[in-house]
Amino acid sequence: MRNLTSKELRSLYLQFFKGKGHVIVDNASLIPENDPTVLFTTAGMHPLVPYLLGERHPAGKRLVNVQKCVRTGDIDEVGDTSHCTFFEMLGNWSLGDYFKKEAIAYSFEFLTDEKWLGIPKEKLYFTCFEGDADAPRDTVSHDRWVDMGVEESHIFYLPKKYNWWGPAGQTGPCGPDTEMFYDTGKLACTDTCSPACSCGKYLEIWNNVFMEFNKKEDGAFEPLAQKNVDTGMGLDRTVATLQGVQSVYDTDAFTGILATIARLSGKQYGKSEEITKAFRIIADHIRCGVFMIGDPRGIVPGNVDQGYILRRLLRRALRFAMQLTIEQGGLGHVAQAVITQYKDNYTELINKQDYIIDEINKEEQRFTKTLKKGIKEFERLLPTLTDKRIDGKNVFRLYDTFGFPLEFTIELAREHGFHVDEQGYHEAFADHQKKSQMGAEHRFKGGMADNAENTTKLHTATHLLQAALRDVLRDKNIAQRGSNITAERLRFDFSFPRKLTKEELDAVEFMVNEIIQADLPVTYEEMTVEKAKKMGAIGLFESKYAEIVKVYSMGDFSREICGGPHAGSTGELGRFKIKKEEASSAGVRRIKAVLQCDPSLLI
Repeated sequence: MRNLTSKELRSLYLQFFKGKGHVIVDNASLIPENDPTVLFTTAGMHPLVPYLLGERHPAGKRLVNVQKCVRTGDIDEVGDTSHCTFFEMLGNWSLGDYFKKEAIAYSFEFLTDEKWLGIPKEKLYFTCFEGDADAPRDTVSHDRWVDMGVEESHIFYLPKKYNWWGPAGQTGPCGPDTEMFYDTGKLACTDTCSPACSCGKYLEIWNNVFMEFNKKEDGAFEPLAQKNVDTGMGLDRTVATLQGVQSVYDTDAFTGILATIARLSGKQYGKSEEITKAFRIIADHIRCGVFMIGDPRGIVPGNVDQGYILRRLLRRALRFAMQLTIEQGGLGHVAQAVITQYKDNYTELINKQDYIIDEINKEEQRFTKTLKKGIKEFERLLPTLTDKRIDGKNVFRLYDTFGFPLEFTIELAREHGFHVDEQGYHEAFADHQKKSQMGAEHRFKGGMADNAENTTKLHTATHLLQAALRDVLRDKNIAQRGSNITAERLRFDFSFPRKLTKEELDAVEFMVNEIIQADLPVTYEEMTVEKAKKMGAIGLFESKYAEIVKVYSMGDFSREICGGPHAGSTGELGRFKIKKEEASSAGVRRIKAVLQCDPSLLI
């Protein structure tokens, strides 16, 4: 088995699939374009949803890349051996080209051939979908692994909970997957131990999703005309396997970052479980924060959406930095270590390094002030308590409002002779999580991932809105800073320094409706990025695009680089109505709008 660095694995993966006829495409923004189902790009497939749904990709049917991703569901688990909020996903795709047999052969060759990773095949285990009322048992994948020389005892059939992907929205492409696991050498926990077990014996390193079904609104599954392959291999986890270390934090990707934390704190990583956890949380959260702030679409700390997650990560990192007695301003040095680690592969971090460090330092200063307010609130609370006990709801409020971790409140309470209702705190925390999840499910239902008709119309309307804003406000530097679309409304964030007047909003709304009434055809053309620039197409040109892009035009009014989907003509949209204009963050405004789809309303 080859001992590869993170940089070597990235390069090798791209090289292998390029040799199999795949075109290398650049990674996309951490903010999914017009996809309200998630706050962040959580997998390599997110930027490719329109093409998985059938649109033609300019680069062809075989693609490969390394996509930066963020997953926030396990923030509280960060600090163990494997959980990270930011990670890089190695992925390859077939858009209606090859399918199960070829995908499995490619995976097995890359994993086991000495020219590539050289993992002994006896160390690998595999899972396949066992079948249910919705879809049959995936015997094709099982038999293909056997054809590749895998022992039957190394292949497990598992239910949908473990071996099924999707759809991303309520409806859309989905299908069974086959997953690849590395045997860590740990003893099996029971006689029935399998890759479905969480005991740590089996470590998942790769997943091949076979999108062969479409889930309809009635819950039924029908075969897809275009069958796709969507694969994902976690870079950190695979490197840890190849380097023979027990934790992703012990790989070369974190060496310089952890060394910086050790220098700033004067403490030794691995000295104790508590110190090790603090090191890992700081390293992970600052790495994630650097990539969020450095993203071409730019995320800044705030109170909602991506900004809220960024603020939470930075403040959690600061709490643990304080635990390690790192002086104020230290997180900026950790951020510099992250930039140094990733600058060769993500040049945008170098270009924005001063801005990134400044934003982290400013948030550190803001949080220090918040903590002082929290301490005052804590001291105000104590005289109101009669039984020397701080109930769980108040403990959770100190956490949720002022960022006090439970341990911090317990320590303060002990100093004042009080004890804390820890069980009540955990119950309040769980209730908050449940409400947040329910809210997210309601808020992010539908969206571009399900290709709904009204969502498509609203997406098209954002093109008209951006063009109208640039025209009415006479500012060609206005650029999209975020977009969230449901089947009911659009929300569009754009760069602009001040509140719009009522007259300006009326003019924007009138202009959009004029173009809708003109019933202009919505067309697209594939071209180079350079040609798109010369044509005046709107695009995030500081971001990375493939060599060939799609430029959607609506007459001469709007011309924009985009992946779709779109309405056939502007006349399909109905009446455009702005409902609200407000601040989103510093230098960014937000417009919420709807489409009233009765054409007679345009008269």
